[in-house]
Amino acid sequence: MSVYKNILKAIGKGERLFAVLIDPDKFAFGNAESFIKKVNVSMATHIFVGGSTVDEYTTEALVGEIKKYTDLPIIIFPGDVYQITEKADALLFLSLLSGRNPEYLIGKHVEAVSKLRHMNLEVIPTGYILIESGVKTAVSEVTNTEGISRSNIQTIIDTAKAGELLGMKLMYLEAGSGAKLPLTKEIVKAVKNELSIPLIIGGGIKTKAQVENAYGAGANIVVVGTAFEEDESFFEELKDNYENIS
Repeated sequence: MSVYKNILKAIGKGERLFAVLIDPDKFAFGNAESFIKKVNVSMATHIFVGGSTVDEYTTEALVGEIKKYTDLPIIIFPGDVYQITEKADALLFLSLLSGRNPEYLIGKHVEAVSKLRHMNLEVIPTGYILIESGVKTAVSEVTNTEGISRSNIQTIIDTAKAGELLGMKLMYLEAGSGAKLPLTKEIVKAVKNELSIPLIIGGGIKTKAQVENAYGAGANIVVVGTAFEEDESFFEELKDNYENIS
């Protein structure tokens, strides 16, 4: 069964999905085994790999290394075309709906086709919406776009719904790597109420309570990256949390 079908099946059963985001540009390959062992005994159901600025071939090498230590699905969360690798299980084919830079709405996708045509890689069309978070994120700098103001909830809702109507299979709301604050429950709930496709929430989530808030507001998949980069003991918190809510 495909990664996407498994996501739908799990959501249909009421399961909470959780992805650990690994940025190849910030990850020490020598720590892969010990880090992934912690991922395996945490509440993680998926591993996302990607970043805004990553050297060519680094992503492929990292995915290959991670594969040695886990059976969890590895999904590419690409910052650019060169991060696509057939060693992964699936690719989030991201369209930056919050921006108006044509390169990240469709340009990079056209460029990617010549690689994808020869790969046996599951491609999942995904709407990507960046919400302003109080800091200048790497995504904003690389794509030359700004996040939607978190006070403009109707625009966020309408952008997400437009993505669904265009045929996106997942919707990813992101505060951005290193965000000072996660998305509010009000934003998450409002968007979720409009969508019939799975909702992914990421950025600025650094505590167990914030993870719970995201799920409580309607997130189907919660993504955490920076918190683990800064403090791997966060795994223990989420392990305990998972045991309590299962």
